[in-house]
Amino acid sequence: MRKLNFQINITLDGYTDHTVGIVDDQLHDFFTDQMDNFDIELFGRVTYELMASYWPNAAEDPEATKSMIRFADKINAMPKIVFSKTLQKAEWNNTTLIKSNMIDEVIKLKKQSGRDISVGGISIVQEFMRHGLIDECWLLVHPVVAEKGRRLFAGLENTIDLKLIDTLTFQSGVVVLHYSFLK
Repeated sequence: MRKLNFQINITLDGYTDHTVGIVDDQLHDFFTDQMDNFDIELFGRVTYELMASYWPNAAEDPEATKSMIRFADKINAMPKIVFSKTLQKAEWNNTTLIKSNMIDEVIKLKKQSGRDISVGGISIVQEFMRHGLIDECWLLVHPVVAEKGRRLFAGLENTIDLKLIDTLTFQSGVVVLHYSFLK
């Protein structure tokens, strides 16, 4: 059975605002290397639209670094599913739009053979946590106090027990905490 995983940038005070944090080549390299473990990426609408607005054309950005281009090449080639009831079409290459039965679809995907599944987006990750579907996560804790954004673990009704698997510290001070969800 495949695992469902997420990797997310989070501030020291627990916010997931994408406009704060330390975005450097080491961060992009980490996310690029993570994709070697997955053969599909799941998104909610908001994160999908954010990602699709930049990464398909990142190579054309004169300020894009080699690490960013490497990430763009991998994410653009990877099969993607966007779950949305409101999105009318998904034009980013290798993307399938699914409008209903998100939980049932993920349960089916987990039962299939293949590498693990990655998921991106706060609302979708929270929904999968509520249903006990998340298996592992990588929290990339940035040495920043944001005081704005969305909290990853807000609104969850039950306690979630985690086991620390590994840690990694970047030169920027970002600390990666790799956890498995205990069930």
